[in-house]
Amino acid sequence: MLYPPAPAACGQDPLAALNEEQRAAVEHGDDPLLVIAGAGAGKTTTLATRVAHLVAGGADPNRLLLLTFSRRAAQEMQQRVAAQLQAVLGLPPGSKGPLLPWAGTFHAMGARLLREQAARLGLDENFSILDRGDAEDLMGLVRDAQGLSSKEKRFPLKGTCLAIYSRAVNSQAPVADLLRENWPWCADSEAELRSLFRAYEDAKRHQQSLDYDDLLLWWAEMMREPDIAAWLGERFSHVLVDEYQDTNRLQAAILLALKPGGRGLTVVGDDAQSIYAFRAAEVRNILDFPSAFTPPARIVTLSRNYRSTQPLLDAANAVIALAPERFAKTLWTDRAGAERPQLVAVDDELSQARWVCGQILARREGGLRLKSQAVLFRSSSHSAALELELARRRIPFVKYGGLKFLEAAHIKDVLSLLRWASNPRHRLAGFRVAQLVPGIGPASARRLLDAMDASGDPHSILQAFEPPTAARGDWAPLAALLARLAESSDWPGELAAVVEWYLPHLERLHDHPAPRHADLEQLARLAAGHASRERFLTELTLDPPQATSDEAGDPLMDEDYLILSTIHAAKGQEWSSVTVLNVIDGCLPGDLATATPVQLEEERRLLYVAMTRARHHLALMVPQRFYVTQQRRFGDRHLYGGLTRFIPPEVAARFDSVGPATPSWASGPLTPPPGPVLDLARRLRDRW
Repeated sequence: MLYPPAPAACGQDPLAALNEEQRAAVEHGDDPLLVIAGAGAGKTTTLATRVAHLVAGGADPNRLLLLTFSRRAAQEMQQRVAAQLQAVLGLPPGSKGPLLPWAGTFHAMGARLLREQAARLGLDENFSILDRGDAEDLMGLVRDAQGLSSKEKRFPLKGTCLAIYSRAVNSQAPVADLLRENWPWCADSEAELRSLFRAYEDAKRHQQSLDYDDLLLWWAEMMREPDIAAWLGERFSHVLVDEYQDTNRLQAAILLALKPGGRGLTVVGDDAQSIYAFRAAEVRNILDFPSAFTPPARIVTLSRNYRSTQPLLDAANAVIALAPERFAKTLWTDRAGAERPQLVAVDDELSQARWVCGQILARREGGLRLKSQAVLFRSSSHSAALELELARRRIPFVKYGGLKFLEAAHIKDVLSLLRWASNPRHRLAGFRVAQLVPGIGPASARRLLDAMDASGDPHSILQAFEPPTAARGDWAPLAALLARLAESSDWPGELAAVVEWYLPHLERLHDHPAPRHADLEQLARLAAGHASRERFLTELTLDPPQATSDEAGDPLMDEDYLILSTIHAAKGQEWSSVTVLNVIDGCLPGDLATATPVQLEEERRLLYVAMTRARHHLALMVPQRFYVTQQRRFGDRHLYGGLTRFIPPEVAARFDSVGPATPSWASGPLTPPPGPVLDLARRLRDRW
């Protein structure tokens, strides 16, 4: 359905609340557009309003492709667009405006398009998508089959092999270059790795499976076919991309193939916040975007900040201004605030932890909740001393990270059964499920899977399988369940049947099944929001929940808690008060991230991202020395730290200097004990 332009009297003007820069981006025509959105500059509002403006102006929502980096971002965009359309179109309260059926992550949209074109691409439309764990296991099986686990020289483990493969796919860089720059100890294994990757591709093709990286690789390869590229380019009148600075070379190639002339293409991002090179994100994508078209794409810069006070912005602007290549912008705000950011010098990591805890408690007593305060760090290990001090002072905290939902054993068991039912050639899933039956070990499972692989009708082989005598009683219910699932379209009833079969095995396999029951209930709730088994498995793999009850600690009973987070995980977040640990050379930038100018500049952007998370209070911690746990041949076990090279004297002038901090337990100078004067020099000399 097309939505004609709405009369002004029909509703409210959604552009009225925008500033001049945002309005220019929203009202831009169909020529290619790059929106450089500074931190806290209202990026999401601008992009959502542009989508609503297009729809209100007559664009068909079914022909808008909106690409994000998380399903939650796509859902938030949907909600904002719907709210604005409700206003501009004058829709009655409670009514639903037009949906955006093609809004989601690159990987999710790629999976949908690949299923549509599966027959032409030589894929089964029910192909399986391997999550990272399954992909690593398959790489391990192929590695063993290639005889690489029995080499006399050290060969990379399966996780490292998958990391190298993934970086090669997403960066489109030669394997030799990647090994030299990131895995130099693997450089002499290049030939074996190439052979391994070819065998890994063969294994996936035989199992009718794609891994996470394939969803982009196959989409990009599909776009090399001129007729498919032209058809998709016409199918989507507008393509809008959020967080463009986080795209890799495959994603950029897909976009340029969709819109080679740039017409209808809008990308939004900030080169100063490109910090995911370890995921193969390529900052050059956004830096080179304008010149990819003739005439060059229009650039609209959002520089008004709605988050931080001006003294904090002045410091962040000064840090990023030293970057040798960037889109120039100076963040500004009209928010009141006179407090300058702090550079806090402390003696060591223990003193750092004490100072941070003291400030956290002081701000809490001043009315700032713990949830409004965050401590950020370059590496997860940097918070170890702080965590001990927080526990000692009984300050509750939450640290981002932990066991992922799909990595929990009981979740993998249930999902593997669903995947095997959908794709009987999914060898990893079958190998796992078969061994859930008591009496079936690796040899019996392998015998079954080999027979299924050799047959043109794997379902019949599975039903005719003769298990070991000890397993016959438990095998029959599994075979019956798999037969039912092969014919069923009763979703989410299929999951309920799987869980019903699995619960006795859960009780048998795990000592503490109660929290795992809760995860299975959560899985059922997630299933209810999907139309089919295939959509459920696809979306759960592409955008999984981030936590699980499996191996969980005691529940957090406090109503308030401090936030601990790596800087990478903090991107997109904001807090009233932010403290950044270990802002010294060797930690930020990291000592392994200074090999090339490209790596060094990403570390500068990492500091900038950390600083721009703060609304009112910002402190950068500078320990004068820190202890190391590795054995050292000479000297004691500590290193001296210097303020990060990203804050030279002219930038440091934007901060207030604090410290060295006095430990909280020191109440004044120590008074020496009374007694006679000691001639220690003579005493020590006389020893010889």
